[in-house]
Amino acid sequence: MCRQCFSLVSTRHSQRRRRRLLWSFIICGSSDDLAAAGTVVVSQMKMGEIEDGEVDHIAADIQGQKCALVCETLHGTTNDKDYGPLMSVVFKNPVCKVYRFQTVDSKWMLVREQMGESTLSFTIPKQLITLHIQEDSRRIQELKDLGELSPHWDNLRREVITRYDQVIRSYQETLEELDKLTGPSFKPSCSKAQRYLEFIPINLHTQRMRVTCPRRTDAFYDIITVGAPAAHFQGFKSGGLQRLLTRYESEKKSYSTAYQCIYYSPEQTARARDVLGNLSELQPLISSLADRLLQAAQQRSADALRDTLKSLAEKTEQFVHALKDELVKSALLALHAARPGYVSKTQTQTQNQTPLHLRPQTPSHPGQMGPQPDAVVCNNVDGAQTPTKEEPPAAAPLERQNSIPHHKEYDEEEWDRVWANVAKCLNSVIAVVDKLQGQDNNNQESAPDQALADVITSHNPTGEWREQLSPLVASLKECVAEVGDRAQKSMTFVLLQEVVCSIPQGLFLQQRRDVVFSQALSSLACGFVMRLYAGLEDKGFLQQLHLVGLVAQFESLLSTYSEEIGMLEDMETGISDLHRVTFRITEAKSDDPSDLQPVVSGRRDHYTVEVPLPRQSFQIIPPELREGKPLQVYPVLFNVGINEQQTIAERFGDISLQERINQRNFEILDGYFKTLSAKVPSECLPCFQTQMDVKELLETLGQNVVTKKRKNVEILWLAGTICRRLNGIRFTSCKSAKDRTSMSVTLEQCALLRDEHQLNKDYFIRALDCMRSSRLAQGEAAQWDDPEAGSVANHKPASRHFYPIALLLVSSHLLVVWLILSLVFLLAKYQ
Repeated sequence: MCRQCFSLVSTRHSQRRRRRLLWSFIICGSSDDLAAAGTVVVSQMKMGEIEDGEVDHIAADIQGQKCALVCETLHGTTNDKDYGPLMSVVFKNPVCKVYRFQTVDSKWMLVREQMGESTLSFTIPKQLITLHIQEDSRRIQELKDLGELSPHWDNLRREVITRYDQVIRSYQETLEELDKLTGPSFKPSCSKAQRYLEFIPINLHTQRMRVTCPRRTDAFYDIITVGAPAAHFQGFKSGGLQRLLTRYESEKKSYSTAYQCIYYSPEQTARARDVLGNLSELQPLISSLADRLLQAAQQRSADALRDTLKSLAEKTEQFVHALKDELVKSALLALHAARPGYVSKTQTQTQNQTPLHLRPQTPSHPGQMGPQPDAVVCNNVDGAQTPTKEEPPAAAPLERQNSIPHHKEYDEEEWDRVWANVAKCLNSVIAVVDKLQGQDNNNQESAPDQALADVITSHNPTGEWREQLSPLVASLKECVAEVGDRAQKSMTFVLLQEVVCSIPQGLFLQQRRDVVFSQALSSLACGFVMRLYAGLEDKGFLQQLHLVGLVAQFESLLSTYSEEIGMLEDMETGISDLHRVTFRITEAKSDDPSDLQPVVSGRRDHYTVEVPLPRQSFQIIPPELREGKPLQVYPVLFNVGINEQQTIAERFGDISLQERINQRNFEILDGYFKTLSAKVPSECLPCFQTQMDVKELLETLGQNVVTKKRKNVEILWLAGTICRRLNGIRFTSCKSAKDRTSMSVTLEQCALLRDEHQLNKDYFIRALDCMRSSRLAQGEAAQWDDPEAGSVANHKPASRHFYPIALLLVSSHLLVVWLILSLVFLLAKYQ
């Protein structure tokens, strides 16, 4: 089929007939070597009322079935309303199909279904890999900047650096291989187990259905289809991320004992990363603001001085607040104990100066608790040293306590003094600025004429303000630098111990988490960009975007059986990690396609995706969005297995994972709706024909989530409906985003045509069969060129691992045998 497959013809009828739009489709022969998807016989298509018994005969003969497929093209045009110049930057290779269906009032609707690829399938993962390499390289440099450590800790540091180097080399190789790739902008399912493509989402595509009715404005419905974000290359023999992370946290304490290090809980290590992130962000900003303050003082600009001082005070307060954490103080003590010569120094002291962690555990302060299992503490004694009589033997069992021990040779109040000096310096700067501004105001009020003002100016030269502020600002910068250096080293030491305790599993799990998160973020960025482009002229949507944010609803059709359990566990963690992502809208430097690509920045704990818009589009969005306000996205995941493996899991397995996921994400969705209702007026939300209230839909969804019902697909339908009512982003996933996903998408599309556009009930099954048949015909016609076909070219039937249960019910003896064999198979698999 060629690109120009139809033409628009306008005709005038007699006055007794109403004017109507006549579409004349001319089917042309193709000179391209394309496999034919079927024979389409079209005479004409009319939009309007049927009069005088006229009937349009439009049929598509595909595999002997008749349906309302009107036109199909594998090419898009720049004049395409759905894939215009802005959309074509991120979305490529659209495939379009046009259908015509009858409504309940005997009119005809035109349905245009369009699927496209997204360049973000590769650009987002490559940016993330680059950020991972930069972050791990910084971590190596921070470990080297710790300075001298005792032999024990120095060896552990070298081992950690070696592991980080291995991860960096692996990521660099992956990035080099991705840069070599050319061709389609998606990863087919047959490549899901390839190592160099593990960061790329599977079959990421955009689906848009545009509906044109005679008496209604055009409506469109978007959905993103993608394979489940999971580490397919690494496999699921030991489960997915959710199970592996739980097991890893339970085993970390034993590793801390073996490596003679301190065990930090996940919350403590997360706080350590937050402190490092705040330091890297606030410290350069404070230094820059201090320089701007001196520049404003030199120019004697009262307004600039006041505004800069306000920003400096805010950022310095944030800096001080970020370091006001007992974790920083205790980590400084632990780092001091890890310095070389610390043990030999304490051995020369009397028994009263023996470190507390070598004494019997007794509270040193009235408020200090006794031993607790939250932290494992041990002494880093060199192997050549021998304990004194007062000290317990080196092989004595390690004792646990709630915090790092306090050592008398280390001044515990030193950190408090250094930390408090920052606030004192800031207060001094504020006081001097207020004094200078007060003097300037008094001078202006007492100057009756210009001559007297000139005399005053001669006694107050231009550089006087700067000269008075310069030493105070220099002291502030020095205090900030000293505090930042100490805090950075202490938090780096915390992360060093966290990595040391997790060397056998920690970095492996981090790599797996990076892979899953990369696939999830690529999908989310694709959906966000598509939704933003579609809503640039919708004021209600833009208001909701900057006041509350958007909900991103992921519909999963994975079963809770066999390896798909691991996929679902990976997907759960990956979708949950998307809470760390914010979006920001920026103005593009130019209209060049490279300047319109989304840009990812940040670190593993928090990422920001900047979405550039052309100048013309950027000027029409609200000021809050133009100022770069961070935009929040609330990802939710609902899963209901629908295949035959789910039948086995529900009868003989465990579906608690699915139930927990649905219950937890329902609470997130319900909380988002409450926030949205409080901040955004209902007029900002889209209007639908069905009058059911969102609150009622949520109540029904909550009841279905807690109801014990097999294959309760009502959960998916309700969640999808609520998402559309809330201007959300819809995703549908299964293992590879092919069979189950296509069945779900076509069913949802036909349900939308029935509920929102009055599709004739006699046409519902026909429309469903038509959409699915055309997809099947296209897949069969193109199997020779599709890399996913693989062994399909050999025309071998797909193997079935399980026979229908109905066949086994013929004989009760066969059923018992089958149950026994299934149990043996499961035990052997999980053994």
